[in-house]
Amino acid sequence: MAENTNISTNELEARLQKVENIKQRDGVVWKDKFERSHTIKEARELGDETPVVLAGRVTALRWLGKLMFGRIYDIEGEIQFSMSREELGEETYKFMKANVDLGDFIGIYGTLYHTTAGELTVKVSKYEILAKALRPLPEKYHGLTDTETRYRQRYLDIISNPEARNALLGRFKMTQYWRDFMNENGFLEIETPVMQNIASGAAAKPFTTHHNALEADFQLRISPELFLKQAIGAGFDRVYEVAKDFRNEGMDAMHLQEFTMVEWYAAYWDYKKNMQFTWDLIQTLIQKCRGTLQIEYQGTPLDFSSYETMDYTAKMNELFGCNILDFDDVDKLRQQIVDNGMFPAGELDDLKSIPTLVDYVYKRKIRGDIIKPTFLYNYPTYMVPLARHSDSDDRCLDMFQLLVCGAEICKGYSELVNPIQQLAAFEEQAKNIAGGDEEAFNPDNDFVRSMEHGFPPISGVGMGVDRLASIIFDQPTLRDVILFPIMK
Repeated sequence: MAENTNISTNELEARLQKVENIKQRDGVVWKDKFERSHTIKEARELGDETPVVLAGRVTALRWLGKLMFGRIYDIEGEIQFSMSREELGEETYKFMKANVDLGDFIGIYGTLYHTTAGELTVKVSKYEILAKALRPLPEKYHGLTDTETRYRQRYLDIISNPEARNALLGRFKMTQYWRDFMNENGFLEIETPVMQNIASGAAAKPFTTHHNALEADFQLRISPELFLKQAIGAGFDRVYEVAKDFRNEGMDAMHLQEFTMVEWYAAYWDYKKNMQFTWDLIQTLIQKCRGTLQIEYQGTPLDFSSYETMDYTAKMNELFGCNILDFDDVDKLRQQIVDNGMFPAGELDDLKSIPTLVDYVYKRKIRGDIIKPTFLYNYPTYMVPLARHSDSDDRCLDMFQLLVCGAEICKGYSELVNPIQQLAAFEEQAKNIAGGDEEAFNPDNDFVRSMEHGFPPISGVGMGVDRLASIIFDQPTLRDVILFPIMK
């Protein structure tokens, strides 16, 4: 048996003895199957006197002499059941009392009725013990409160804490609704490589792994963007991927190294059309998951019936006291920040490029103050080397981001499909990398070559599933909407 934590020797011995008792009576302790007539959720929709055959984990037992009440659980609900010594028979009733514990799985046969207190209950005529739990559940009314244990033994957290259960169940249903929305709008779900020769598509430090058969190092993807756009170039007009991405950088409540993104790309769309599509998607998900567009996140009311907008460059110019588009020297921009009294020089020494300097100021001076759903637009071209330059001002991008409560929910833009500009943008990123910027975009010459064969107009969006779920289901950290988060 696994390490004997959180269970006494006496309790383990008692449960092992019950295993022997069940084996002697039934022959098999851990059964291979059980045929249910309904799930617990389905049974709760039925009327009194309906015969049912249900199964689940025992989460409560209360013995009252000749009568007992208990509860069984599955991921979508619980239901009460009752047993009487008179109906089951003396031996069967006593065997249940002596050998079934909280945490065991049982199957019950019976009919539905309502107690005098009005609770839907199964009147059991027969039961089967389906699986014996050798370890106890956490104490029913306290559940798991230790954060470390909650994340390491997530299965116990789900059983014990309805809030955790509902958030995780909601998150996975949200992903189903998301796929439905994409499919209904003509998008095709495809798959792209997780191991890549060059991890590109975002400003992030990648993980590296070794491929023994090829005797080569690969990087885990930080984004599926470049492959999805190549699929558009191949003729798939609308594609999306529910993608696991990996970024080897810091952890906090809204950042994890392994996370889930949905990215989608549509031929012949621009960023404005995609921005409206993104908003329609988010409204649909919130309405389906919460039943209203007025929700609350960590005590802050949020109204998703409308959104605000902010011109990124204009806001930054206001903060800097100059036009940030005029700078092409990182040292001069750094000095401007110091002269403005925004940050001391020593705090900026490790920022080796204009994009990292501008982003540093934005994240510390602007992002945290954006609470209402807000689309930011009009970014400098040096911020994202994969986005299309604006026809009205070549120094700006046709790009947007949606922020809520200081969290970046998504990023989208009209894609850069000009291979000459793309190569020049990658060359600039290569200079930033040479200058010490670890989070610059990795240039990908194979991607440029594919673009040289011709791409149609494209717009794409990447949206964090975990981050959106944490807001929709009012959870304080990304770990609270991830089933099995990475632990040290």
